[in-house]
Amino acid sequence: MAHSQGMPVTRVPDSEKITINLGHVDLGYVDLLVSEGVYANRSDFIRTAIRNQIDRHADITRQSVVRRSVELGLCRIGRADLEAARAEGRMLDISVLGLATIGADVTPELARETIGTLTVLGSLQASPAVRAALADRLR
Repeated sequence: MAHSQGMPVTRVPDSEKITINLGHVDLGYVDLLVSEGVYANRSDFIRTAIRNQIDRHADITRQSVVRRSVELGLCRIGRADLEAARAEGRMLDISVLGLATIGADVTPELARETIGTLTVLGSLQASPAVRAALADRLR
């Protein structure tokens, strides 16, 4: 989905916080590498490790993205996009790998009338009311 004309541009955070549990020894190794200056901090180590694993499995992910017809990166779903779909009598099946944002001006009713399924591998930003309206359609 393209950015809707006339929609205010809002700043989207470029990351999301997650929590992981590590064993004491593994954490000790991470701290050792940080203290030796190999990594700037624990987060730098973890981001690098995750990127290395993603690169290691690049063929699998590339094939899966093509097979699933997933939109990569940032997908903004605005009121104008959904109203256009409603006017055409279309239900949207949206798949995103990255960040999906549903505009603050999208009502729960409009979302239910126009979004058939919403699959997000990553993060979804939407109002609590829209999330609740789409709860049975989120994958």
